[in-house]
Amino acid sequence: MPKIFEKRALEKNLLAILSGLMLTASFPPENIFWMPWVALLPLFMALDEARPKEALKLGLLTGMAHYLTLIYWIVLVLNHYGNLNLFLSIGPYLLLCFYLSLFIAFFSLACTKIRYGLPFPWFHMACFWVALEYARAHFLTGLPWCLLGYSQYEHLNLIRLADITGVYGISFLIVLSNGILYALLFRPHVKRKSVFWLEIALGAILLPVSIFYGFQGMEGGSSEVKGASLTCAVIQPDIDQSIKWDPLHQGKTMDTLERLTRSTFSSRPRLIIWPETAVPFYFQNPSDLSKQISALSRESNADLLFGSPAYRRTENKFVYYNRAYLINPEGRTQYYDKVHLVPFGEYVPLRKLLFFAKRLVEGAGDFQAGNRISPLEMQGHLLGPLICFEAIFPKLARIQTEEGAEVLVNLTNDAWFGSTSAPYQHLAMAVFRAVENHRPMIRAANTGFSAFISPRGEILSRSDLFRKETLVEKIRPLSHGLTFYTRFGDVFALCTCGVSLWVLCWFIFSNRKRYKEGIDIL
Repeated sequence: MPKIFEKRALEKNLLAILSGLMLTASFPPENIFWMPWVALLPLFMALDEARPKEALKLGLLTGMAHYLTLIYWIVLVLNHYGNLNLFLSIGPYLLLCFYLSLFIAFFSLACTKIRYGLPFPWFHMACFWVALEYARAHFLTGLPWCLLGYSQYEHLNLIRLADITGVYGISFLIVLSNGILYALLFRPHVKRKSVFWLEIALGAILLPVSIFYGFQGMEGGSSEVKGASLTCAVIQPDIDQSIKWDPLHQGKTMDTLERLTRSTFSSRPRLIIWPETAVPFYFQNPSDLSKQISALSRESNADLLFGSPAYRRTENKFVYYNRAYLINPEGRTQYYDKVHLVPFGEYVPLRKLLFFAKRLVEGAGDFQAGNRISPLEMQGHLLGPLICFEAIFPKLARIQTEEGAEVLVNLTNDAWFGSTSAPYQHLAMAVFRAVENHRPMIRAANTGFSAFISPRGEILSRSDLFRKETLVEKIRPLSHGLTFYTRFGDVFALCTCGVSLWVLCWFIFSNRKRYKEGIDIL
């Protein structure tokens, strides 16, 4: 009988798959609140007595089960909007899931190594997990989609730790708790080891201290409220992607935006926000539609922030940008160009090497990245724009805040995702940008989810999917209070990378004999 079908091997495979499914259930829209704190237990059980090669396979199985069920919406994007048939859409989807699964496979391999002779194994395993998350967030332009810590976006007292450690600190606590719980429940002999009780004490201290920290200074802190509150209006036009760029529907799109915008005039907003590429034409070109937008800003006596494609003529070609414009009633115009583009969606990376590749989502455009990250000034306040999935990259929000942004604004178009879990996940990650920098976050989406998020991460109001809606809230622009995370960035994650590198070197140069003899500290 092939080894994979042996009873013990089958049990381990099922445990690995279960762990992957539990990881997916930890994220929205399911978001079972206790799930992430036990999601890795089945994987740890499967890894019990596993050798390195088997650990890699089990970790890969966990990763595939997780990512196949987490980012299934990629098939919809490629099939419906990328004009790829279903068979061709599945190929890139499977490759991406395999790539992401490699990080969990490497974590599983590290688990088998760490358990041999290294004190505080679960602390080191948690460091490895975070180090691999950090690598995933930066390697090949990075894809930090749904890092483990994001599962806690609704638990405000816990996630405030992110203003020190970023989302990585939450991931660390979850993995450490999983490890200690596994040892307590399934490895009774470790209770006789004094080193293990020191690790228990570490976990017992870190989690309550993190929660206690969350209770302190949730509002205000060292940040200074600059002036009065700012009334802001968000317009969610819910324009169908399949007709959005049809020239015959430009007038209808503008009518929808104007009608919804006028409905907020009674609230006297000082800032009105439309979503990413809300304007399906080049605003920079003089036209009746461009004049209509400027007239609407004058009539409302409010600044208007909106997305529009833009271009720049070079010597032999046109260069296109995904741009956010800010215009005021007096006609002053500022803009921000998206700096972190979607690979194979908005551009083809390594174009000379991948000369055969094309953009997978034709409707998204073929753009060039902007060359600066800086806030836009409106009526004495500074807005830090983030376009679409730029909101999942902590560094961009950090730079905007360092440059003086008092409010973070995410213009997005989640219509690409359809009625899937992706819009829920996208919103959950945006919450952390507000907490990390202690700045209010405003999201304006073509459809779901537009939202107002407080500096502590509370979702003050939120739209529904596939609804034409307006949201109006008063927010407090915050300044002069940079958090530890804003000032110093991913110091915590880099420390875990340093610990992980030290452990690897220790195993390579000092621990071969102990590993060879199979002395298991767990």
